[in-house]
Amino acid sequence: MTEQRLFPKPHSARDITPFSSARQAWFWFVRCQTARIEGARVVADAGEVVRPCDPDDVYNAVMRLKKAGILGDRHLQVLEYFGLVEREPDARDSREKDKGDLWQQALDALENVLVTRGIVKRGEDESFHHEDVAVELGGDLSPCGM
Repeated sequence: MTEQRLFPKPHSARDITPFSSARQAWFWFVRCQTARIEGARVVADAGEVVRPCDPDDVYNAVMRLKKAGILGDRHLQVLEYFGLVEREPDARDSREKDKGDLWQQALDALENVLVTRGIVKRGEDESFHHEDVAVELGGDLSPCGM
């Protein structure tokens, strides 16, 4: 059996900002993966916000949950679909209620793993859907800081 050699990732000189939820980490991963498929090269520490992981770390966490039997194929399908359309299932739509349950189960399981690994720091979710907060977008809006 070959010996696995692990190379530590270099630490950023800038402040590292963990995700506030598994939801935020998942949407970030999907945007990064989409950018990769379209030909972009993901470069660590290139964006305005430095994250405590690579997009592959989020993917690997999901695949470990799948391998352990915690997530099933339906969970993965729901994560993939709603990640690509960049929204959560709408609980008000009866056609999406079951998908919403699968979405929440998957994100709850993923959040536990990501919190343990220091990728997510539980706190107030950074959502653009707060009615009392106006968010003005500016600066580097690329998904992975490419």
